[in-house]
Amino acid sequence: IVVNDTRVIPARLALRKTTGGAVEVMLLDPIDDISWRALVRPSRRVPPGTVVLDSAGAEAICVDDDLGDGVRSVRSVTDEAVIDVAHRLGQVPLPPYITSGYDDDDRYQTVYARNERSVAAPTAGLHFTPELMQRCEEAGAEIQRVELAVGLGTFRPIMVDNLADHEMHAEQFHVPAEVLDACAAAKRVIAIGTTSVRALESAATLGATEGSTELFISPGYEFKVVDVLLTNFHQPKSSLLVMLSAFAGERWRDLYAEALAENYRFLSFGDAMIVSRDNRSRDGGEG
Repeated sequence: IVVNDTRVIPARLALRKTTGGAVEVMLLDPIDDISWRALVRPSRRVPPGTVVLDSAGAEAICVDDDLGDGVRSVRSVTDEAVIDVAHRLGQVPLPPYITSGYDDDDRYQTVYARNERSVAAPTAGLHFTPELMQRCEEAGAEIQRVELAVGLGTFRPIMVDNLADHEMHAEQFHVPAEVLDACAAAKRVIAIGTTSVRALESAATLGATEGSTELFISPGYEFKVVDVLLTNFHQPKSSLLVMLSAFAGERWRDLYAEALAENYRFLSFGDAMIVSRDNRSRDGGEG
């Protein structure tokens, strides 16, 4: 069983300009300790070099250059690391469809979360409790950990008619060599969530244990590691649903038809399915 053990950082900072106008800074990923890539709203009204303030009026972040695709570089105005600024001032960013009735950030962290690298949770893991993890191990499963720094690109819909034209967002991954060895030796590999799949398949495809991946798993992709997937129900026109269609084949339509008929819950805090791979398994038998 392979889990993505990244932890969600408090990446959303509610700040303001010296004139009083509200500015939201959404941290994406680090350039170095004192500089990050970020989304800034409203970006057009925040020229490069603007210093934005916290609620107490203290200088917090300097917004710098436009890096393209709406992304800005931001930096600390002191020697304080940006991640430390986030811990002081930030909140865990919730998916845009969660608008009320939520006041516990720990509910958006998996029980096995460790390193703070993601700005969105690997939500399939939210189904797990410490007791369930223990029961899996008692049943003979070996639990392995990988990292995929989940980005906001997870929520971006596919805007093209031809999947070959879709530009996949990049994410950082780390898959220790011993995890790849364990997967190669295992009778079957069960990935918890699409982010675990992307990490494992990126490592196998790129022949690297860590780095940046733009791997877009779509129908026709030949899976190299994962045999079974536990995943939530995803929204239409998402790269996550495309990955499921590559993994499960046309069965995904029947699965979603049942989910709709039975009023299953979708998205981050919704229900989940466990599905085997549609193509031939790694040992030559049927998947």
